[in-house]
Amino acid sequence: MDSKLAQSPSPQTAVLAESPIRISRVQGTRDRDAFVRLPWEIYRGDAQWVPPLVAERKEFINPRVHPFYRHGAAAQFLAHRDGQVVGRIQASDDPHYNAEHDSNLGCFGLFESIDDEEVAQTLFEAAADWLRARGRTQIMGPVDYSTNYACGLLIDGFDTPPRIMMNHNPPYYAALLEACGLSKAKDLYSWWFDDRQDVLEAWRTKAERLAARGRFDIRPFRMSDFDAEIERCKQVYNAAWERNWGFVKMSDAEFAYLAKHLRQLAQPELLLLAEVEGRAVGFSMTLPDLNEAIRPLNGRLCRWGLPIGLVRLLYNLRHVRSCRLLTLGVVEGFRRRGISELLILRTLDYGKNVARFTGAELGWTLEDNELINRTILAVGGQRYKTYRIYQREL
Repeated sequence: MDSKLAQSPSPQTAVLAESPIRISRVQGTRDRDAFVRLPWEIYRGDAQWVPPLVAERKEFINPRVHPFYRHGAAAQFLAHRDGQVVGRIQASDDPHYNAEHDSNLGCFGLFESIDDEEVAQTLFEAAADWLRARGRTQIMGPVDYSTNYACGLLIDGFDTPPRIMMNHNPPYYAALLEACGLSKAKDLYSWWFDDRQDVLEAWRTKAERLAARGRFDIRPFRMSDFDAEIERCKQVYNAAWERNWGFVKMSDAEFAYLAKHLRQLAQPELLLLAEVEGRAVGFSMTLPDLNEAIRPLNGRLCRWGLPIGLVRLLYNLRHVRSCRLLTLGVVEGFRRRGISELLILRTLDYGKNVARFTGAELGWTLEDNELINRTILAVGGQRYKTYRIYQREL
């Protein structure tokens, strides 16, 4: 993009009373392009921001492609001033979440804005009005569809880049959301592990003793039995997190969609299942940090009609030096047996000594999940980022 803000894509706008800000709902290819490309202007000069792949972002908000729209609904909005796009927001409505939590809320996400309270408030009210029209009485976010996707506003840890599937934003966003009347609902923690003190070796004997005492096995994902393994992971995922704050079960279509995308990136030794007498009772999923590989591409996989970016991506993936442990869960009734500790330690052992990663992110975790937070601290993790989810009555 050039140095100017994204140009207004659509003449179908509604002028708000006594406001120079105009809001338009995203409709069609041109609008989606402006929606996706706005961050290039917002993060100009931010050394930590990682430009996403444009094609992937367009697919993420495309209702004909993303499986969320098979059971839920969402709408994207753009804010315009003087013919320029100066902000964006998505409102989403997940009936599965409300059914599981006996709630009546919708979410906002994919929020971006210049540092201007009027722009932020106008965007937020557009999202709120859309949810009110659907009968919702609360709003929560930033949440992109549900907590199964990127969520939370970064409120500390701005000096390091975001890892795969994690958010990044300017520090002024918190003030903008609070000016809209939003208040804290929950904080999420991300942890960093580089094992400078060689905690792995100190824990190795204890971890193996826990495994023997707990009578469970830890094994890598069997790619040759992919569909059955995915089903095992899904059952554990939906059972292990079902009582967690903000959790909603992934639909079969969503889980299959995620599996299809992860299959090209995952390493079996970093996808671990814990079994007791052949039954899967826990699993963890760790991925190489794709953000490291895509950062130099500036969002493009093709140039001049040639897959130059794709070639660079495949090359860059071989040189990724960090990873993210993005999912770890153990079914209730099998916790406090050392399964979580061993899943983490086996992952870090392989990552450090075989894959030669120099660092790993673990997270996110809920601020009040004392059991898993203590476990991460015990094996050498250091909390280095905090994300906040906000809420407000409508």
